[in-house]
Amino acid sequence: MKNRDFVITSLQPWDIEIGSTIKNMALEISKTNRVLYINTPMDYSTRLRGNKDAAWKHRMEVVKKRVSPIRRINERMWVVDCPFCIFPVGGLPTARLFDTVNRINNKMIADYICEVAVQFGFTDYVHLIDTDIYRSQYLKEYIKPALSIYYCRDFIIGQPYWIKNGARLEAMLAAKSDLVLTNSTQFAIRFKRYNLNTFPVETGVNLELYDAGKNWDVPEDLKQIPSPIIGYVGSVIALRLDCDLLMEVAQGRPQYNFVFIGPEDETFGNHPLHRLPNVYFLGKKRVETLPAYISGCDVCINPQIVNDITDGNYPLKIDEYLAMGKTIVATSTHTMRDIFAGYAYLPENTEEYLHALDAALKECGDKNKEEQRIRFARTHSWQHCVRKIYDIIEQFQTF
Repeated sequence: MKNRDFVITSLQPWDIEIGSTIKNMALEISKTNRVLYINTPMDYSTRLRGNKDAAWKHRMEVVKKRVSPIRRINERMWVVDCPFCIFPVGGLPTARLFDTVNRINNKMIADYICEVAVQFGFTDYVHLIDTDIYRSQYLKEYIKPALSIYYCRDFIIGQPYWIKNGARLEAMLAAKSDLVLTNSTQFAIRFKRYNLNTFPVETGVNLELYDAGKNWDVPEDLKQIPSPIIGYVGSVIALRLDCDLLMEVAQGRPQYNFVFIGPEDETFGNHPLHRLPNVYFLGKKRVETLPAYISGCDVCINPQIVNDITDGNYPLKIDEYLAMGKTIVATSTHTMRDIFAGYAYLPENTEEYLHALDAALKECGDKNKEEQRIRFARTHSWQHCVRKIYDIIEQFQTF
């Protein structure tokens, strides 16, 4: 697909510092099409709280009209910051009040999208909604895109903020969209209840960054930890990772060193894991350094707790581990069994985890298996992912 216009509204702001599915997808789309990425508008409560990070400061400069709301990312892509604040809706007491205020917010965002679209000459564009079930709820009727696509890549309605109105609004948004895309077959089954034009699309991996063929220097903080190193790279949060399992596994294999690379939530920050001599928390790292950390691990893990949020979720880190040729031990979830069963050990309890780690370490240095993993990861490139989306769009618009 070439020379189409795409408008993307996402729950995830462009300025997020961790790896991002929608950012990578947007960049891939922009190789042959024009893209306006509408940054999540700041609400008044966020403005008043003022966390003072770089993204917040930039948003404030935009709102105060001190800097341009439009940033050029490449030849065909622009990030657009809304130069206004919207009303917070999460704590509103009734569904009727929520819907009224949320519609006001949507109208403000839609008017600005239309203004920028006219400025850039965007016509007949595809509107891709990335998990933004509140702020994009009414955009289809206001901006009137040629095609409206809802993309679900996470079970957000299972998280506390979304529980009150999330399930109702996500179903409504899916039903009114022309197409629904999901990043797992389990999510696709769920959304077909609301929209028969639902299709699973596997997530991609940045193969230019996660390149096992490069000579990666082991980072200094990782170099100080003796082998074998069992590594996890990503956000360390109790909503997704099994604290108790990790405690039992680390105690069950004191001769292995367990290393976590990524920001911790409060639960993990206060967990007894920190007191174990064979567990290390190295904190948040820059995205471009993550392949070096993965390269320095002997085995990579994804010890998820199984719940509605994780079971159908597509864990991008698995493709990143595979692209680096690493042996993987990951909790058996629907998506892991559906897509990665031939390329990872999938234990279901502590004892199975311990045996899986033992077996995985024995595979270290097996070049044939490393090459198999790398070849499989390459089938999940962003180019492959976006090409599948193009095929779905073209098939839909043919009918």
